[in-house]
Amino acid sequence: MKNMTVKHTLNDELMMGYAAGILPEAFNLVVATHLSLCDESRAGVESYEAVGGAVLESTAAAKMSAGALASCLERIKTDRQVVARAEPSKGVFPNPLQVYVGGDLDSVRWRSLGNGTKQAILPTAKGATARLLFIPAGCAVPDHGHRGTELTLVLQGAFADEVDRFGRGDIEIADEDLNHQPVAEMGEDCICLAATDAPLRFNSLLPRLMQPLFRI
Repeated sequence: MKNMTVKHTLNDELMMGYAAGILPEAFNLVVATHLSLCDESRAGVESYEAVGGAVLESTAAAKMSAGALASCLERIKTDRQVVARAEPSKGVFPNPLQVYVGGDLDSVRWRSLGNGTKQAILPTAKGATARLLFIPAGCAVPDHGHRGTELTLVLQGAFADEVDRFGRGDIEIADEDLNHQPVAEMGEDCICLAATDAPLRFNSLLPRLMQPLFRI
Protein backbone atom coordinates (compact mmCIF):
# COMPACT_ATOMS: atom_id res chain seq x y z
CA MET A 1 0.00 0.00 0.00
CA LYS A 2 1.41 3.38 -0.98
CA ASN A 3 1.70 6.48 1.15
CA MET A 4 -1.44 8.61 1.52
CA THR A 5 -2.63 11.90 2.86
CA VAL A 6 -2.91 11.51 6.64
CA LYS A 7 -5.10 13.89 8.61
CA HIS A 8 -3.94 13.17 12.18
CA THR A 9 -0.15 13.38 12.53
CA LEU A 10 2.47 13.42 15.28
CA ASN A 11 2.93 16.33 17.67
CA ASP A 12 6.28 18.06 18.19
CA GLU A 13 6.95 16.27 21.48
CA LEU A 14 6.74 12.81 19.90
CA MET A 15 8.75 13.84 16.83
CA MET A 16 11.52 15.28 19.01
CA GLY A 17 11.48 12.26 21.30
CA TYR A 18 11.74 9.84 18.39
CA ALA A 19 14.52 11.85 16.75
CA ALA A 20 16.44 11.95 20.05
CA GLY A 21 15.89 8.23 20.72
CA ILE A 22 14.31 8.75 24.14
CA LEU A 23 10.84 7.24 23.61
CA PRO A 24 9.93 3.84 25.10
CA GLU A 25 10.28 0.95 22.65
CA ALA A 26 6.50 0.55 22.32
CA PHE A 27 6.09 4.23 21.39
CA ASN A 28 9.01 3.96 18.95
CA LEU A 29 7.22 1.11 17.21
CA VAL A 30 3.99 3.07 16.79
CA VAL A 31 5.82 6.21 15.65
CA ALA A 32 8.03 4.35 13.14
CA THR A 33 5.00 2.58 11.70
CA HIS A 34 3.13 5.89 11.39
CA LEU A 35 6.14 7.55 9.74
CA SER A 36 6.13 4.91 7.02
CA LEU A 37 2.59 6.04 6.12
CA CYS A 38 2.84 9.79 6.65
CA ASP A 39 5.07 12.10 4.60
CA GLU A 40 4.32 15.11 6.83
CA SER A 41 5.36 13.45 10.09
CA ARG A 42 8.43 11.90 8.45
CA ALA A 43 9.56 15.33 7.20
CA GLY A 44 9.10 16.73 10.70
CA VAL A 45 11.22 14.00 12.28
CA GLU A 46 13.94 14.51 9.66
CA SER A 47 14.01 18.22 10.54
CA TYR A 48 14.50 17.46 14.23
CA GLU A 49 17.20 14.92 13.38
CA ALA A 50 19.00 17.57 11.35
CA VAL A 51 18.82 20.03 14.25
CA GLY A 52 20.15 17.37 16.62
CA GLY A 53 23.05 16.66 14.27
CA ALA A 54 23.93 20.34 14.08
CA VAL A 55 23.88 20.62 17.87
CA LEU A 56 26.21 17.63 18.20
CA GLU A 57 28.67 19.10 15.71
CA SER A 58 28.88 22.31 17.73
CA THR A 59 29.21 20.58 21.11
CA ALA A 60 32.60 20.00 22.69
CA ALA A 61 33.74 16.39 22.98
CA ALA A 62 33.11 14.71 26.32
CA LYS A 63 35.35 12.21 28.06
CA MET A 64 34.08 8.62 27.98
CA SER A 65 34.76 5.75 30.33
CA ALA A 66 37.06 2.93 29.33
CA GLY A 67 34.17 0.51 28.79
CA ALA A 68 31.89 2.91 26.90
CA LEU A 69 32.58 1.51 23.41
CA ALA A 70 32.10 -2.11 24.47
CA SER A 71 28.89 -1.22 26.27
CA CYS A 72 27.55 0.62 23.22
CA LEU A 73 28.36 -2.27 20.88
CA GLU A 74 26.63 -4.72 23.23
CA ARG A 75 23.49 -2.59 23.27
CA ILE A 76 23.49 -2.44 19.48
CA LYS A 77 23.60 -6.24 19.36
CA THR A 78 20.86 -6.83 21.91
CA ASP A 79 18.42 -3.91 21.43
CA ARG A 80 15.72 -4.16 18.80
CA GLN A 81 15.88 -1.26 16.39
CA VAL A 82 12.57 0.08 15.06
CA VAL A 83 13.31 1.99 11.86
CA ALA A 84 10.77 3.91 9.79
CA ARG A 85 10.71 2.82 6.15
CA ALA A 86 8.75 4.61 3.46
CA GLU A 87 8.85 1.73 0.97
CA PRO A 88 5.39 0.42 -0.01
CA SER A 89 4.12 -2.62 1.87
CA LYS A 90 2.28 -5.48 0.18
CA GLY A 91 0.14 -6.20 3.24
CA VAL A 92 -1.91 -4.54 5.95
CA PHE A 93 1.15 -3.94 8.13
CA PRO A 94 3.67 -1.29 7.02
CA ASN A 95 7.27 -2.46 6.74
CA PRO A 96 8.48 -1.49 10.26
CA LEU A 97 5.66 -3.49 11.83
CA GLN A 98 6.12 -6.45 9.49
CA VAL A 99 9.79 -6.63 10.43
CA TYR A 100 8.88 -6.41 14.11
CA VAL A 101 6.07 -8.98 14.05
CA GLY A 102 7.82 -11.31 11.62
CA GLY A 103 5.12 -11.16 8.98
CA ASP A 104 1.79 -9.62 8.17
CA LEU A 105 -1.70 -10.04 9.60
CA ASP A 106 -1.66 -13.83 9.28
CA SER A 107 1.36 -14.02 11.62
CA VAL A 108 -0.50 -12.48 14.58
CA ARG A 109 -1.63 -14.67 17.49
CA TRP A 110 -4.83 -13.00 18.59
CA ARG A 111 -6.48 -13.31 21.99
CA SER A 112 -10.21 -12.70 22.30
CA LEU A 113 -11.45 -9.80 24.40
CA GLY A 114 -15.11 -10.67 23.80
CA ASN A 115 -17.75 -9.57 21.27
CA GLY A 116 -15.39 -10.28 18.39
CA THR A 117 -12.74 -7.83 19.59
CA LYS A 118 -9.22 -9.27 19.80
CA GLN A 119 -5.77 -8.13 20.85
CA ALA A 120 -2.18 -9.29 20.56
CA ILE A 121 0.36 -7.88 23.01
CA LEU A 122 3.75 -7.38 21.38
CA PRO A 123 6.99 -7.98 23.31
CA THR A 124 8.64 -4.66 24.13
CA ALA A 125 10.93 -3.27 26.80
CA LYS A 126 9.57 -1.82 30.03
CA GLY A 127 8.16 1.68 30.07
CA ALA A 128 5.19 1.15 27.76
CA THR A 129 3.12 -1.64 26.23
CA ALA A 130 2.34 -2.19 22.54
CA ARG A 131 -0.61 -4.19 21.26
CA LEU A 132 -2.48 -4.89 18.06
CA LEU A 133 -6.25 -4.46 18.27
CA PHE A 134 -8.91 -6.01 16.02
CA ILE A 135 -12.31 -4.31 16.30
CA PRO A 136 -15.16 -5.73 14.16
CA ALA A 137 -16.88 -3.22 11.90
CA GLY A 138 -19.61 -1.37 13.79
CA CYS A 139 -18.39 -2.44 17.23
CA ALA A 140 -17.32 -0.12 20.05
CA VAL A 141 -14.47 -0.26 22.53
CA PRO A 142 -15.57 0.28 26.16
CA ASP A 143 -15.56 3.97 27.08
CA HIS A 144 -12.45 4.87 29.00
CA GLY A 145 -10.03 7.54 30.15
CA HIS A 146 -6.26 7.47 30.52
CA ARG A 147 -3.74 7.49 33.35
CA GLY A 148 -0.94 8.34 30.94
CA THR A 149 -0.43 8.58 27.19
CA GLU A 150 -2.05 6.31 24.62
CA LEU A 151 -1.01 6.29 20.96
CA THR A 152 -3.41 4.59 18.55
CA LEU A 153 -2.48 4.13 14.89
CA VAL A 154 -5.04 2.87 12.37
CA LEU A 155 -3.75 0.17 10.01
CA GLN A 156 -7.03 -0.93 8.42
CA GLY A 157 -10.56 0.44 8.39
CA ALA A 158 -11.40 3.43 10.55
CA PHE A 159 -12.86 4.44 13.90
CA ALA A 160 -14.58 7.51 15.23
CA ASP A 161 -14.79 8.89 18.76
CA GLU A 162 -15.51 12.15 20.57
CA VAL A 163 -12.46 13.72 18.92
CA ASP A 164 -12.80 12.89 15.20
CA ARG A 165 -12.62 10.14 12.60
CA PHE A 166 -9.35 8.24 12.22
CA GLY A 167 -8.48 6.23 9.09
CA ARG A 168 -5.44 4.31 7.88
CA GLY A 169 -2.25 6.15 8.80
CA ASP A 170 -3.96 8.46 11.30
CA ILE A 171 -2.63 8.48 14.85
CA GLU A 172 -4.66 9.53 17.88
CA ILE A 173 -2.69 10.88 20.84
CA ALA A 174 -4.71 10.58 24.04
CA ASP A 175 -3.79 11.84 27.51
CA GLU A 176 -5.35 12.14 30.96
CA ASP A 177 -7.79 14.80 29.73
CA LEU A 178 -9.50 12.57 27.16
CA ASN A 179 -12.44 10.27 27.84
CA HIS A 180 -13.70 8.54 24.71
CA GLN A 181 -15.38 5.50 23.20
CA PRO A 182 -13.91 4.54 19.81
CA VAL A 183 -16.38 2.90 17.42
CA ALA A 184 -15.21 1.02 14.31
CA GLU A 185 -16.82 2.19 11.10
CA MET A 186 -19.19 -0.07 9.23
CA GLY A 187 -17.92 -1.78 6.10
CA GLU A 188 -14.47 -2.96 7.21
CA ASP A 189 -13.00 -4.35 10.42
CA CYS A 190 -10.69 -1.90 12.15
CA ILE A 191 -7.13 -2.94 13.01
CA CYS A 192 -4.96 -0.66 15.12
CA LEU A 193 -1.50 -0.58 16.67
CA ALA A 194 -1.66 0.99 20.12
CA ALA A 195 0.84 1.82 22.85
CA THR A 196 0.20 2.90 26.44
CA ASP A 197 2.55 3.91 29.25
CA ALA A 198 -0.07 3.42 31.99
CA PRO A 199 -3.26 1.36 32.44
CA LEU A 200 -6.47 2.71 30.96
CA ARG A 201 -9.22 4.02 33.23
CA PHE A 202 -12.45 2.22 32.30
CA ASN A 203 -15.74 3.82 33.24
CA SER A 204 -17.84 0.65 33.63
CA LEU A 205 -17.45 -2.24 36.04
CA LEU A 206 -16.95 -5.26 33.77
CA PRO A 207 -13.97 -3.87 31.83
CA ARG A 208 -12.37 -2.85 35.14
CA LEU A 209 -12.76 -6.39 36.46
CA MET A 210 -11.22 -7.88 33.30
CA GLN A 211 -8.43 -5.32 33.11
CA PRO A 212 -5.75 -7.29 35.01
CA LEU A 213 -6.42 -10.39 32.89
CA PHE A 214 -6.13 -8.59 29.57
CA ARG A 215 -3.29 -6.26 30.70
CA ILE A 216 -4.94 -3.18 29.25
